[in-house]
Amino acid sequence: MGTGGLSDHRPWHALLAPLPQSVVPRVSPLVPAESAPSASPSPIAGWQSLVLELSAEAAGLRIVQVLIDADGRLLSASDHVLFRFPPTIHDQVREPAVLMRQESIGGRFEVNGDFRGTCWLITGPEPVDEEEPQWEMTPREPTPEEVAALRTLVAEVMRRRGHP
Repeated sequence: MGTGGLSDHRPWHALLAPLPQSVVPRVSPLVPAESAPSASPSPIAGWQSLVLELSAEAAGLRIVQVLIDADGRLLSASDHVLFRFPPTIHDQVREPAVLMRQESIGGRFEVNGDFRGTCWLITGPEPVDEEEPQWEMTPREPTPEEVAALRTLVAEVMRRRGHP
């Protein structure tokens, strides 16, 4: 889990890491209140997206998202961390591009509590202008420990949202 020391100055800038104390999720309805009323209610009426966007400035970012239905039941969740590494000089040779590393876990939670999701590791140079990404993308099944850590993160986001 995480990157082992890439951002020790910001302990929250790691996959599944504890959140900073002061952050509160942005809560948004999936069906905006200003939507025109219709004869039948939307099947996703009352669903909410809870999002935390944490900036590590030039070093990257972290986005945690939780989706709940109108009854407050957890539907899906994800944690995504982006790390950016500026070009470096090794033996008088300059690396040509900003390198990036993305780590994520995300998926849906079944009614019985099972998690159906994927972990991704994406690495490579950051594309410039309209350049096609040249990334190495590696998916894998999350470990039981990672799923447990995601559940802990979800519980914390839900606690911080307050009551609807």
